[in-house]
Amino acid sequence: MTRFTLTPLVAAAILATTSLVALAQVTPEPSATKEAAPAQGTPVETAPPNAENQTPAFEGQTRAPQPAEMPVVTAEPVASDLPRLWAMEFLPDGRMLVTAKAGQMHLVDTQGNAFEVTGVPEVDANGQGGLLDVALSPDFAETGLVFFSFSEPRDGGNGTSVASARLVENDAGGGALENVSVIFQQTPTYAGDKHFGSRLAFGPEGALYVTVGERSDREPRVQSQDLGSGLGKVFRLTPTGEAFDGNPFAGQDGALPEIWSYGHRNTQAAAIDGDGRLWIVEHGPMGGDELNRPEPGQNYGWPEVTYGLEYSGAPVGEGVTQREPTLQPIYYWDPVIAPSGMAFYEGDEFPEWAGAALIGGLVTKGLVVVHLNGDQVASEQRIPLNARVRDVKLGPDGAVYVVTEDRDAGTSDILRLTKG
Repeated sequence: MTRFTLTPLVAAAILATTSLVALAQVTPEPSATKEAAPAQGTPVETAPPNAENQTPAFEGQTRAPQPAEMPVVTAEPVASDLPRLWAMEFLPDGRMLVTAKAGQMHLVDTQGNAFEVTGVPEVDANGQGGLLDVALSPDFAETGLVFFSFSEPRDGGNGTSVASARLVENDAGGGALENVSVIFQQTPTYAGDKHFGSRLAFGPEGALYVTVGERSDREPRVQSQDLGSGLGKVFRLTPTGEAFDGNPFAGQDGALPEIWSYGHRNTQAAAIDGDGRLWIVEHGPMGGDELNRPEPGQNYGWPEVTYGLEYSGAPVGEGVTQREPTLQPIYYWDPVIAPSGMAFYEGDEFPEWAGAALIGGLVTKGLVVVHLNGDQVASEQRIPLNARVRDVKLGPDGAVYVVTEDRDAGTSDILRLTKG
């Protein structure tokens, strides 16, 4: 057993240090000068955009107002000083299965103790690579089957791959992955260390959605527009890795049949909403993070059509933000939130958040709550946690759980968010 530091949930001292102020008092601080928080009904983002000359395609596409009801939130540490995590998933009994970027997997019990799960294949953990997302099979209770994505080392480079395995527990509290099988490999292989994606989400029809990145560099990123390349895509697969029946490009010459949508940059947030539809949030360049609801066969533009700028400050390509037939993002952020992890809220703890998308913010160091009205964003609020949020999950108790990461220390905490 590997025991990590646990802080009891009921400790008054911890509650005092982790209680958050009302969200109406929250604002990001783009400079050392602390500004007054924006009021309800005004956008939470007050910093100027990086791309000052770009305008949204429609009203409400960016800088939506804060909602009228913004609950006070309390954050309580569940477990501390875990290895730097990338993802978590709740087991039916309330324990958590977590992945660590360096290539470890652990079971974390309800007391915050972590136990090793062996059998993880080799990962390329350089740069942004490593062991990435994890998801339970819809029939996990009967089969013990789990799926995970990782940056797979290959001849000539690496790429995002997806594997399935049976989780077999042991008497010591940990377990092992048995019958590990790589069911899908993003191609082409590329010798780089950036933009692997990746999130996994099962739709109600049993399809496995897989998001990946476009590998960042100028030469490979243009393949986001190439239907014969697996870079910058959302895939829809069967649990054994084949193209799911009804995929939009099945049977089309030169197109990968696994593709669901294309023209994406680097998607590290994905979730299924209450109507069974996939939503994603992808990293944009300097400005231009996007909330999308990927539709079959549609092109989302990258890198030919995008909001934001190159990190140098130059336009991306020709600086085009709108061009048919590419689809516009439902919402975008400039400056970025740097999205990672996503869940749709369903529960009794936060009735104000019913149906809202909860998105982890790496740059904004907190939780971003996006309230939807149909397929448009009605309002946005932010919950400061003073830590990079890597993943977001709903617990069986109705609370919201977030995985934070400290890149300098190489550690992560798991926090439980409740109303209070």
